[in-house]
Amino acid sequence: MKQIFTLLLCIITIQLAAQNKATVFGTVKDGQTGAIIELTTVYIKQTNTAVESDLSGNYSIKVPAGKRLTLAFSRIGYKEGTIDVGPFTAGVSRKIDVALAPLESDIEVVVTDSRLDEAGMVKEEVTELKLLPTTTGNFESVLPHIALGTSGGTGGELSSQYNVRGGNYDENLVYVNDFEIYRPQLVRAGQQEGLTFPNIDLVRDLSFSSGGFEAKYGDKMSSVLDIKYKRPDSLRSSIGMSFLGGSAHVEGSKSIDDEGYRKFRYLVGARYKTTRYLLGSLDVQGEYTPNFADIQTYLTFDINRDIQIGLMGNYNSSEYQFIPTSRSTGLGLTDFALELFSVFEGQEVDDFKTYMGGVSMTYLPDRDRNPYYLKLLASSYQSDENERFDIIGYYRLAQIESDLGSEDAGDVVAVLGTGTQHQFVRNYLQSNVTNVEHKGGYEIQKDHDDWSTTSSHFIQWSAKFQHETINDELKEWERLDSAGYSLNFDPNTVQLKQVLKTTNNLSSNRFSTYIQDTYTFRQDSIRELKLSVGVRASYWDLNKEATITPRAQLLLKPLNWKKDIAFRFATGLYYQPPFYRELRNIEGVVNTNVKAQKSLHILGGFTWDFYTGKNKSTHYRFITEVYYKSLWDLVSYDIDNVRIRYSGENDATGYVTGIDMRINGEFVEGAESWINLSFLRARESLKGIQHLKREIGDPVAQNVKTVPRPTDQFMTLSMFFQDYLPKNENIKMHLNFSLGTGLPFGLLGNNDVYRNTYRFNAYHRVDIGFSILLWDMERRARKPKHFLRFSRSTWLSLEIFNLMKVSNVASNTWIKTITNTQYAIPNYLTSRRINLRLKMDF
Repeated sequence: MKQIFTLLLCIITIQLAAQNKATVFGTVKDGQTGAIIELTTVYIKQTNTAVESDLSGNYSIKVPAGKRLTLAFSRIGYKEGTIDVGPFTAGVSRKIDVALAPLESDIEVVVTDSRLDEAGMVKEEVTELKLLPTTTGNFESVLPHIALGTSGGTGGELSSQYNVRGGNYDENLVYVNDFEIYRPQLVRAGQQEGLTFPNIDLVRDLSFSSGGFEAKYGDKMSSVLDIKYKRPDSLRSSIGMSFLGGSAHVEGSKSIDDEGYRKFRYLVGARYKTTRYLLGSLDVQGEYTPNFADIQTYLTFDINRDIQIGLMGNYNSSEYQFIPTSRSTGLGLTDFALELFSVFEGQEVDDFKTYMGGVSMTYLPDRDRNPYYLKLLASSYQSDENERFDIIGYYRLAQIESDLGSEDAGDVVAVLGTGTQHQFVRNYLQSNVTNVEHKGGYEIQKDHDDWSTTSSHFIQWSAKFQHETINDELKEWERLDSAGYSLNFDPNTVQLKQVLKTTNNLSSNRFSTYIQDTYTFRQDSIRELKLSVGVRASYWDLNKEATITPRAQLLLKPLNWKKDIAFRFATGLYYQPPFYRELRNIEGVVNTNVKAQKSLHILGGFTWDFYTGKNKSTHYRFITEVYYKSLWDLVSYDIDNVRIRYSGENDATGYVTGIDMRINGEFVEGAESWINLSFLRARESLKGIQHLKREIGDPVAQNVKTVPRPTDQFMTLSMFFQDYLPKNENIKMHLNFSLGTGLPFGLLGNNDVYRNTYRFNAYHRVDIGFSILLWDMERRARKPKHFLRFSRSTWLSLEIFNLMKVSNVASNTWIKTITNTQYAIPNYLTSRRINLRLKMDF
């Protein structure tokens, strides 16, 4: 009995002691390279308690509840980092990440114990994304797999365009180091699309908001992607090559004085992409010659500890030449099958060239002396775009015998239509955007009698002037011949189906400004909140419209809950003044009276961080948001492949509502993965139009108040999953899975009353890659004569695109038969292809 009593007493004592403890855990990384740091000593300065981070950089340490403590992080070759923590409630867990600075660098140690992201922005490092199998070579193609409510556009795997919560690609903001990024306007198909601006080799991290973003971001209705480039402190470089192109970059720094306060940093990257190998799997056969290349640099010079000069430059060239020869496309069901066969004459030659240059000066004094910063930015963007088509297609649409038991299976049963389509295009567009912006911020710390309570205001402001010039020459005509008769039919003359010939020259100025206050309040062991309230104002002298858009975001995190949950609420007005594309209708006529498209965002959600595994070292994050967007003064549009064709009028109202969910974490220890699931409903109504809808089998059409928007995709599911061999982490697998219900479309030339009544088939695709680490620096001691010893690391990847060989649809070709019936013939995307990729870091 004494032994049993003693054992029970020990168990109770241990449990009571455990109940008086809290857990602090996190990840230790290199603040310069982002690499994990193993065997870092983590200790409590007030006690003798200490642990070490494991081989994945994770640590977990028990701390006394109810006490204020100092945690220290120490590792040979790095500066020591410390942070004051607590008091914690017994039984709670808190994640504290640390980025240690190498001794020889001039960067500071960063210790982060707040789980409140800036205004709800999703933040990601790019290390894990570099091995993601992608057909575009573009950074944005990864967004549907990591960002809330984001899906690929109709261009599929050939395009980097993305839709966010029912908006189109023109509704998305992109910033790189505070410079707003623009893109070509005339691209009409994914085959023509080249390299986008962000270069993943130069990126340090990214932030993404799917809506309800802060006033400091610009005037768009859907999303903002904010990218920060690296600030290198040592010489690094890389080379990548594959069947789809190649890339190279170099980065480094050089101290100008002995103290290291004056330092010159440089980032230079070059890329080349060719999709000829992919395009060979399309239905339209011919000679594809796509060549896309760019070179980019970001240079910074620290004049002293407080002032930095930055210079960004980019040259991008996209050339696409196509000589089609023939096409054979089959479609239909088991009881009714069709085949479109075409032969072609002529060619298509397109080239899109863009130039961007920007300079910035940042004044950031010592925060202890002067808690503010000032920044001046100036940039200029120019695009020269040319489209040249002269293609004649001779087509035959026939019904095919689909009875597999018939001797004539696969043969032509009846010819439904024959004809000729002659398309001639000579389009030229030059756009120039030049702007100057001042922005700044001032932090006000508030003193509290209670040392466990802290609060501050961070006031930010900006004023921006922008000048735009557009020179547009549009020359297009199309001749259609059906069964020997030209359309539109005229017994006396040959009529062209469509003729566009316009010249538009515009010059205008924009003014925009904002002011925003971010209030942060923290009461240790109780709550932490961040409230951001701001207002934007803009004016465009072309349409004489002024806009004022208030916005607010609230993030709240209880610190005394055992579950690590943070709540987010946001609302505001998001107006989008038109750019040139919204002004021009499908006839090429420009309407300078188009006003800003307008939306009201209301959203709420939460982020739940939870931990599993040994010592709760494996971190998972679940995010969900519910949103509603009211839309008015919309400029309606139709989408053909990736080409957005606007009506040129504020002729629609609508709404979007939905829910987004995402979970990410190490489903396999040491390998980060993401899963996104979204549901939405995007509806609109054209002004002055009574929309009708006819159900299958119903002879009478019914009145409907709203119809689907072109981006009304009910469900999207995307996943990026990583794994590795159980006994060899140097061999990895990367799985990229996308599934989306069909997007709507309507009849060609008659898509108003019965609007968007049809839908494409669901888009689903699996890309998979297998990567092997051929060499890294840790092997140098074991293999000093390895043939790759000159590199820091070398990865070789085998990628299989469209593993399941699914025939996804990008758009339709409309064919009219002898009986005046229109058939939508699908234009399929690429089939299965295998790619080999080599990535070397130096």
